[in-house]
Amino acid sequence: MQWLCEHSDAPPGLAGLTAIFDLADRYVSGLADLDALLATYLGVPGHAEDMTDQSPDGVVATAELTQRTLTELRRTHPDNNADRICRDFMVERLTVGIELFEAGEAWRTLRNLGSPVQSIRQIFDLSAQGSAEDWHHIAVRLAKVPASIEGLQATLRHGLDLGLPAARRQALVCARQAEVWGGEAGEGVPYFLALAGRCTHEGPLRSEVDAGARQATEAYAGLARFLRDVYAPAAPDRDPVGRDRYRLAAREFLGSDIDLDETYAWGWEELHRLEAEMREAAQRISPGASVEEVVELLRTDPSRAVEGADNLQGFLQNLTDTAIAELNGTHFDIPEQIRRCECLIAPPGGAAAMYYTPPSEDWTRPGRTWYPTGGRTVFPLWNEVSTAYHEGVPGHHLQVGLMTCLKEDLSRYQRSIGFVSGHGEGWALYAERLMGELGYLDNPDYRLGMLSGSIFRAMRVVVDIGLHLELPIPDGEENAGQQWSPDVAFSFADRYSPIPGEFTRSEVDRYMGMPAQAISYKVGERAWFEIRADIQSRRGAGFNLKDFHTQALHLGSLGLDQMRREMLTAM
Repeated sequence: MQWLCEHSDAPPGLAGLTAIFDLADRYVSGLADLDALLATYLGVPGHAEDMTDQSPDGVVATAELTQRTLTELRRTHPDNNADRICRDFMVERLTVGIELFEAGEAWRTLRNLGSPVQSIRQIFDLSAQGSAEDWHHIAVRLAKVPASIEGLQATLRHGLDLGLPAARRQALVCARQAEVWGGEAGEGVPYFLALAGRCTHEGPLRSEVDAGARQATEAYAGLARFLRDVYAPAAPDRDPVGRDRYRLAAREFLGSDIDLDETYAWGWEELHRLEAEMREAAQRISPGASVEEVVELLRTDPSRAVEGADNLQGFLQNLTDTAIAELNGTHFDIPEQIRRCECLIAPPGGAAAMYYTPPSEDWTRPGRTWYPTGGRTVFPLWNEVSTAYHEGVPGHHLQVGLMTCLKEDLSRYQRSIGFVSGHGEGWALYAERLMGELGYLDNPDYRLGMLSGSIFRAMRVVVDIGLHLELPIPDGEENAGQQWSPDVAFSFADRYSPIPGEFTRSEVDRYMGMPAQAISYKVGERAWFEIRADIQSRRGAGFNLKDFHTQALHLGSLGLDQMRREMLTAM
């Protein structure tokens, strides 16, 4: 077996001196200078008081930096294998980024997850809050929120002028989020005012923080009015993006030009395969009962739940700590820097999905998993266990955190912002199944929870592609021949949702606002298992699972096509 450090021509530690690694470093630094939110997300110092220029000028400046870097990459020859992998990866990623810009996607960035509407607020979750200096940085940054919101509105207006609007549904979803954070929804203390309430430094500093919090709150209230009263009436009712935009989005999230019709058909097959697995798992919990009856038991049995967000947080933290301790040295080698992953409750107002934020470059901020409560106070555990493995270890935290440690083998771009959803989300879903293989889901409650999450992701493949390509529902299925629509999608998705109702509605809104992102989980997992099976077949008795994982994770994040090439070459 060839390890990455062994088939590199450069000695360990010297790869960072190559022209390509230097260019990758300069690109990340340039993006951090243009995007202060990204800088804080990465832990790059010197930007704690800054906000990103969300205006058209800021958008164009980022695209110009990407184009300059891409041009330079294409004329720079790799010095070694690590260089080649980095160069191929960056060329593919930056090319897709430029194509997205040229298609006008930068002018319609409204969606319920992953747009500036959320990132402007969310950055304060990552801002240090320990010292008086930290709170001074927060106060200055809070005072700059209005200008950032104003720039975002200018960009959205520019999109309308160009005839490149987001769908009305996304404008209204973001308006509702802005109403919550702007204090207009009547849902408790608004986010920024609650943030200011955590400042324990009285006197002028507290006054500065309070003033900034009021300004930020008012800015979000104004954004809500703009989105609701100005943008939404000018935006189209139509949600599907069509085949061409969807194919480009799939390349962005997968790093692969997939056959959309084949993937749609495979999604249905995967859905039915998982339904059979769920029926089998349900019989282990309650023989003779249907899956629906067993799920209702798991949702309502007090002995299978914890009460209170603090207790949920404690349960998840213990589960994560145990996984790290037991997997390290046996199935993975986990560097000391990432043997801590904080499990936190997410602030209210955002999307209903769980998410992960990586450690800072210098590891002063640990990796964190965030769990929205959705207003709930009782938390059934059956589907939380596999989610913790997905978000933490061996999922996102192990994969992303490990990349942060590989400074000798991966460029700064690969370690920090080169995340491909199909690779990363595919790994996290693979990690759930892996924990089942390793015996961590032997409790049938938890196995059914894992299967419930997996079938939900299979449903995403069917719904996401079907919605945006406006495909018919196949023969033999319920509502066969009917064309997908948001209402049909909601009804179908709710059937497979671990939390029916508002969670499902938030999910369907997400699919329509982020075409192809939702398919990246199952399509990525499919790629991980197919590659593993190919290598296992090739190596026979010489196949070692830990070696497979080590080789794959040390390659860093890659597009699915490049991951397949690199793994089959290396093993």
